[in-house]
Amino acid sequence: MKAHFTKWIRQFYGSLVNSIAFYPAIIACCFLILSYVLLYIDFSPLGKAIKSRLDFVSLRDASTARSIAATIAAGILSLTVFSFSMVMILLNQAASNMSNRVLDSMIENRFQQWVLGFYIGTIVYALFLLSTIRDTDTGIHVPALSVYLLILLTILDIFLFIYFLHYITQSVKYETIIRRIYVKTMAELKQQCRESEDNAPAVPAPFNSSHTLRAPESGYFQGFNRKGLVQLCREQNWELRFHHPVGSFVLKGVAFAEINAGHKISQEQQEQLYTLMEFHNDEPLDKNAFYGFKQLMEVALKALSPGINDSGTAVLSLHALADLLAFRLNHYPVLAFRDSEDIPRVIICELSFKEIFTRTVLPVWDYGKEDRTLRREMQQALEQLQSQCASEADAAVINHMLRKVRKAIAESEDLDL
Repeated sequence: MKAHFTKWIRQFYGSLVNSIAFYPAIIACCFLILSYVLLYIDFSPLGKAIKSRLDFVSLRDASTARSIAATIAAGILSLTVFSFSMVMILLNQAASNMSNRVLDSMIENRFQQWVLGFYIGTIVYALFLLSTIRDTDTGIHVPALSVYLLILLTILDIFLFIYFLHYITQSVKYETIIRRIYVKTMAELKQQCRESEDNAPAVPAPFNSSHTLRAPESGYFQGFNRKGLVQLCREQNWELRFHHPVGSFVLKGVAFAEINAGHKISQEQQEQLYTLMEFHNDEPLDKNAFYGFKQLMEVALKALSPGINDSGTAVLSLHALADLLAFRLNHYPVLAFRDSEDIPRVIICELSFKEIFTRTVLPVWDYGKEDRTLRREMQQALEQLQSQCASEADAAVINHMLRKVRKAIAESEDLDL
């Protein structure tokens, strides 16, 4: 029960933090606390003394203070609605012209969340301030310090809005979105591929005796808690091997892993194993680098579709794919996770270079082989990949594709003549 609750907390925390409303909500709460602190200073003996001695920070007319706060609250509310509308329109445009799966990388953009949170925080501050303004003759009980701070926040909101317009128009450009996917995918590749060709772990021998683990639910296998799973296998003296790479869709009841154990695994231990594994239908880039390859491939296919017909965007995606493939050519993923005694406890399987190449580059070629620009760029990318290839098996895959591209170019040139 505790393990299930821990897994639910982990999943809920992940969905909460990645939500577009998380940071705006946190910032709004901070502004609410700020308004309370400023009001406390305003009505404290120190604040009253400051307002009584300094005329330029004193507002004697409560109605003026109330009008300022109400006007700012209404104006920033309109600004917030307009900004949210811009974000939604741009997200819809990106989903229509590129791929639905690029929305996650755009929604997770922290800068726009901070800006929207600053807007909402200013509104919360102004509304809370409105409820504390009272009519007095002296003006000491009018929260003048809080009102002047609200004016400064409003000026800052205006400058943020100006920069937000520039930022949001730049971030929706195709090259910016492709670059963002590329950077996240490369970062994940560098985490997964730490082994050079010389010291890549060998594929272990088959287990002598094993217990089969079947998928508890249908969904995409998103990996596992590495530290927790290695620790559990060490405590029980297990060796666990996964049959499917991360990102594979697994049906409920299908065998997806096996455990080499000297004793029968109890139901409680099996449930403990399941709580350390993730199955859901999202494709986050921070879970698996192949999702980035897949998204770039989908962007290229959408750009090559008759409704879009944008070969330039397809070429940008192809170049990003080529750079990622060049890194993967000479870097190999870790296949075995070991405990403190250097004993392999968890063994995974990863997509080979050939599989990644076949699943990402070939679909782009199938869609764009009639496009003259894509043919030339495909040839250049393959020739450069060929020059960096150290494995004969990987070189054979690239050479086979390169021959097809050169043949298509030659046939096209013959037709032109």
